[in-house]
Amino acid sequence: MAHIATALNKVAQDALTPKSVLEDLMEGNKRFTENKVNTVDNQALVQQTVGGQYPKAVILSCIDSRVPVELVFDQALGDVFVARVAGNFENVDILGSMEYSCKVAGSKLVFVLGHESCGAVKAACDGVELGNITALLSNIIPAVKQSVNELEGESNSTNKDFVAKTVENNVALTIDRIREKSPILKEMEDNGEISIVGGVYKLSTGKVELI
Repeated sequence: MAHIATALNKVAQDALTPKSVLEDLMEGNKRFTENKVNTVDNQALVQQTVGGQYPKAVILSCIDSRVPVELVFDQALGDVFVARVAGNFENVDILGSMEYSCKVAGSKLVFVLGHESCGAVKAACDGVELGNITALLSNIIPAVKQSVNELEGESNSTNKDFVAKTVENNVALTIDRIREKSPILKEMEDNGEISIVGGVYKLSTGKVELI
């Protein structure tokens, strides 16, 4: 546990590596699960970040209110970019945001964060159709289809194992598509400038488990 009163700057960001950033996030999550989070001087960070920002990572998360990204990784103001959409999948706008985060703003890590019992994943498993939700859920259907081929039993939200497998598959397939659809991020990862990783947040424990 520490007291955070200094925001990330360019020098500090340049000294980071993809490996060190991932370790930092996972250590922050450990503090979160142990209720030993850092204390923060938010006003000091507000003042220090007026002229610019140098976040260490960009995290793609679901919109779920039970997964407040900065809190679960014990990150402070200016530490991470966060993109959120129900079901934590990529699209053109999110890919552009990730490219900005890494290629322009210097972030070292792309983290795709799914979560236990995701409502969007459950809805996709059940074939829900409702307004714009129908198009949104179509992005998760590839993960559902993969789970059907991997697991026996009911292929719907009544099967907790099927939902859990689909949550994991959705994270993994999203990572695959990020690499496929963004030559910029793929090249940066190949060059060791960034890493693209994924994990699942456990609502029951507060723990992020890498996949």
